[in-house]
Amino acid sequence: MRILVTCPPMLGQIDTFRPIFEEKGLELLAPKVVQTLSEEELEAILPGVDGWIIGDDPATERVFKAGKAGKLKAAVKWGIGTDNVDFEACKRLGIPIINTPNMFGREVADIALHYLIGLARHTYEIDRGVREGNWPKPAGISIYGRTAGLIGFGDIGRALAARMYALGLDVQVYDPYSRDENLPYTFQDFPNGLEEADFLVITCALTPETKGMVNTESLAHMKKGIRIVNVSRGGVVNESDLIDALKSGQVHAAALDVFEEEPLPAASPLRAMPQCVFGTHNSSNTVDAVKRASMEAIHRLFGFLEIN
Repeated sequence: MRILVTCPPMLGQIDTFRPIFEEKGLELLAPKVVQTLSEEELEAILPGVDGWIIGDDPATERVFKAGKAGKLKAAVKWGIGTDNVDFEACKRLGIPIINTPNMFGREVADIALHYLIGLARHTYEIDRGVREGNWPKPAGISIYGRTAGLIGFGDIGRALAARMYALGLDVQVYDPYSRDENLPYTFQDFPNGLEEADFLVITCALTPETKGMVNTESLAHMKKGIRIVNVSRGGVVNESDLIDALKSGQVHAAALDVFEEEPLPAASPLRAMPQCVFGTHNSSNTVDAVKRASMEAIHRLFGFLEIN
C-alpha cells in the first residue's frame, strides 16, 4: 500500500513517522508542500495511493473522484478545520474519512493570546523599529479590565477564554451552538456588545454561517480602535472590508495567522499596512501538537485500511 501525506506540519516532522509506515510495509509519499497541492497535482497523485492524510489542500469531489478511479480507499483530514474537504462527496463515493478534532486547542490559544498582547503593547512595532536602528517607545494599552470578544467556543475558544479571563479580561463569547452559563463569561448574539470590546479574537470554524461575518456591517458595530486577532480561517474575515476599517481607524490593528488566499499574495494591500501582524497559518505547529495530531491521523487511517 502507498500512503500520501500533504499536511505541511506533519511533513516538517516526517522522519519521525517514517518508521511507523516502514514497519507496516507501507510506501510513504511525502511531497514538498508549502501550503497546499493544487487540484491538478492531487488528481495526478491520488489514483496511485491507498490512503491520504490531508492538509489544507482542495479536497474536492473532483479530486476524490480521481482517487476513487484508482486505488484510494480512505482519507483523514489532519487537524480540526474541514472547510476544504467535501465530506458529502466522500460519502457518495464510499470513501471513509474523518478529521482529528481536539488536538491542539491549547497551542492555538497560546498563539492567539500572544497576538493579543502584542497588539496591546505594540511589541511588533518596537521590534521592527529596533531592527531599523531606531528606539521607539509607543504607549500601549493595559489588558486588565478590558473586554475581549471571542467568536467560537470550541476546543480553541474555551482554552483561550480561560487564558484571557486569567489575565483579567472580561470575555464576551459569540457561539450559538456552544454556551455554558455556569462559566464566568458573557454569552452574546453576534455582534451585540462589540461596541464595548477592545479586542476581537476569532477561533471559529469556517462555515456558510461564519463566512465573511467580520465585514463592513459588523465592523461598524465595534468600538472604534478595536484590535482584531484571527487564528481560525481567513474566510471568516472580509479582507477588503478589514482594509477599509484599518485605513479609517475603526480597527486599530490586526494580527492575522490566516488569510482568504494562502500564502498571502505579494500584491495584497495588507502587506503595506504596518498596523498588521502576519502569521503563516501556523498557530498549531509545535513539536508536541504535531506529533499528537499526526499519530491520531495515522491511527485513524490505519483503522480504515484495516492495518494492524
